[in-house]
Amino acid sequence: MHILIVEDEASIAGFLRKGLEANGFHVQIASDGLMGQKMALDYPYDLIIADVNLPRQNGRDMVEILRRQQVDTPILMLSALGTSNDIITGLDVGADDYLVKPVQFDILMARVRALTRRHTGRLNSEPTLVVGDLVLNQDERTAKRGNRPINLTAKEFQLLEYLMQNQGRVVSRASIAEQVWDMQYTMSSNSIEVYVGILRKKIDQPGSPQLIHTVIGEGYVLRAP
Repeated sequence: MHILIVEDEASIAGFLRKGLEANGFHVQIASDGLMGQKMALDYPYDLIIADVNLPRQNGRDMVEILRRQQVDTPILMLSALGTSNDIITGLDVGADDYLVKPVQFDILMARVRALTRRHTGRLNSEPTLVVGDLVLNQDERTAKRGNRPINLTAKEFQLLEYLMQNQGRVVSRASIAEQVWDMQYTMSSNSIEVYVGILRKKIDQPGSPQLIHTVIGEGYVLRAP
């Protein structure tokens, strides 16, 4: 599972990262609110842990913007601001949980497990992804557009699944490389472009409305017309 930590204090971010990675999580760190917002919009993390007092954009504003952008990733807010009003405000803007610093790491881990467990349960409850007339069944590993079955290799299926899970959101080549290929994206590699091209030929055949779109300089988005 992938966790995004949005924290400007390097010592705290490092402590959280070390502990979470020791428990089997993949962790990335953003040092300010705007960076955290961009990363959260670009990649479907399993959990976001965010401070309230952040440079460039505070954590509450970041959470509120993410929720307006339909990002449903669980968000755990950490803050030294611990009044009832602080906690209520954090939850009201869209956070799922709120812990006051300093916090015991075992308590933090219990909250992390609870949030990711609930989120995974919600994701697993819907095995079928639908965008327009394109239907993908994650349990049966099948895809079809209208009444036309689409034959996909394992990697093509993973790529389409990722695009459909993020329907309407632009996903970068870097996030595709990490999520689908489990590797870092390099500008010299054109494997992602090749696979998207193959997938587009299978999905967007002549006479059908285009679903897979290229956003120049940013990545790709799958959306219904």
